[in-house]
Amino acid sequence: MAATASRVLELLSLLQTHRQWPGPELADRLGVTERTLRRDVERLRDLGYRVDAVRGAAGGYRLEAGSHLPPLLLTEDEAVTIAVGLRSAVTQGLVDGEHTTLSALAKFEQLLPPALRTRTDALAAALRTSPSGGVPVSADLIGTLALACRDTERIRFAYRAGDGSESNRSVEPHAVVSHGRSWFLLAWDRDRDDWRTFRLDRIENVFSTRVRFEPRPIPGGDAAGYVRTGIRTARAPLHLDVVLHAGIEDVRARLGGWGAGLVDEGADRCVWPLSGESVAHLVSALAWVPADLGFELRGDRALLARVAKAAKRPASAARAQGGVRPSV
Repeated sequence: MAATASRVLELLSLLQTHRQWPGPELADRLGVTERTLRRDVERLRDLGYRVDAVRGAAGGYRLEAGSHLPPLLLTEDEAVTIAVGLRSAVTQGLVDGEHTTLSALAKFEQLLPPALRTRTDALAAALRTSPSGGVPVSADLIGTLALACRDTERIRFAYRAGDGSESNRSVEPHAVVSHGRSWFLLAWDRDRDDWRTFRLDRIENVFSTRVRFEPRPIPGGDAAGYVRTGIRTARAPLHLDVVLHAGIEDVRARLGGWGAGLVDEGADRCVWPLSGESVAHLVSALAWVPADLGFELRGDRALLARVAKAAKRPASAARAQGGVRPSV
């Protein structure tokens, strides 16, 4: 009986983390047969939880909203993380963020045991965050886009670009990213057949299509790194290509988030587009290339000459102090 009760609680916890679970996947997560899963779902229904079941290939189980909020099943670390996250959210560029998050935090902390409340109070006293300063966006919009990313659901929306032009977009959303002073959506634009980054404060009239898509691998494997690189490229006036003498997958694994935008040229060669606000930025970025990776630079001749000249300065300084000459 104890094992059954524990499994039913785990089932409830899983249902609370996903909009809809396919039956076979949910049964596999619980380590039971689908027949046992159906019995456990009935047990939850007997306890008053509204679990909806949809038949068919696109079906599954989902926890429906009821007249009362079901109890959340949280570990101690999860509870502390939520409390600290709510405190941090005050400065994260949300519409009416301070009032909403502090109100939610006050209600949440009333439910914490004294020991956990002491931990969250201590963390709050030491936590310091700075205001984002960007254009605030609604928590409802962030939640809607986050659900679409999680459920791999195509969406449509109206978008206003930086130059004021307006367009309707149909995208496959992959990640919501907070960077600097703004929030961004990283998505595959179906009409342009390419990756695009959208500022959330310029998105309006989001429409959920209920159409699922197969997730694509994010270039570089890091959504935040890809957005960061795209923003830097858009703002940077200087551009050159780093032609690396290695396969693209090897370079991606070694550069991590810094490898966003890599282009495969075949025959163990790939190109890393590099942008910067100054020559010094370009030179510092080149320091991220592993020492054993051969590379060459391609781009405007005048810019390449400036980069070469700037790169000689630290090498000359190192030689002057008896240091080892870099192998770049």
